Amino acid sequence: MRLKGKTAFITGGNSGIGLATAKLFVAEGARVVVTGRDQAKLDAAVKDLGPNGFGVKADATDVAALEKAFAQAEAKFGKLDIVFANAGIPGNTPLGGTTLEAFETVIKTNLTGVFFTVQAAVPHLNDNASVILNGSVISVLGNPGYSAYAATKAGVRAMARVMASELSPRGIRVNLVSPGATRTPIWGDRFASPEAFKQLEQRMSLSTPLGRIGEPDHISKTVLFLASDDAAHVQGQEIFIDGGSTASPAGAPIYRG
Repeated sequence: MRLKGKTAFITGGNSGIGLATAKLFVAEGARVVVTGRDQAKLDAAVKDLGPNGFGVKADATDVAALEKAFAQAEAKFGKLDIVFANAGIPGNTPLGGTTLEAFETVIKTNLTGVFFTVQAAVPHLNDNASVILNGSVISVLGNPGYSAYAATKAGVRAMARVMASELSPRGIRVNLVSPGATRTPIWGDRFASPEAFKQLEQRMSLSTPLGRIGEPDHISKTVLFLASDDAAHVQGQEIFIDGGSTASPAGAPIYRG
């Protein structure tokens, strides 16, 4: 077991990539604290995780709630070895059609929330702990309509490097995973039917060299690597988990003869 005896904290751990990672961490021997905003989903997630899981209702934009959640985590399982700042929201913010409120909501959750998650975590971390932030390929792809979202994920990359510098004296590692299109609930209700999502998936697969979208386990297994001692000398790095869409876009099926 790669995480035997370790304690992890995952924001947004009640669904999608966060829950997949929580389940994998428990399977690898960790005790895992997950947060979420929906109590019913949180309860269901904790039930799935079993006795080594613990849930705390907390919004990543509420600094006081975050600080309380970390204190509860330490009281339950002791000091933390792993933090996965995973919570985030989508947000379409096209030029000419975006309100200030809509733009700032994305920034508050995906950028400000990540910073204060890590800040709240620091007093509760063991030396030589691992902090993993969740980025996105959208930080580099220039997707139309995603200025705020892209800015937050580029900002998370920059923050990871600064945090790595600040926390290196304690041996704490800070790294970043940046998923491509992944089959998670973040897509929400934007597609009227499973068929509509299937059509979107087909289009995205055509622009991905490996010819498919990602699954939550693709991301969780990379987070596990960064969380484990296997990555003991990996610091301030970003790993794209996107089937090659950022590194080799010309290799996508849409360009093949």
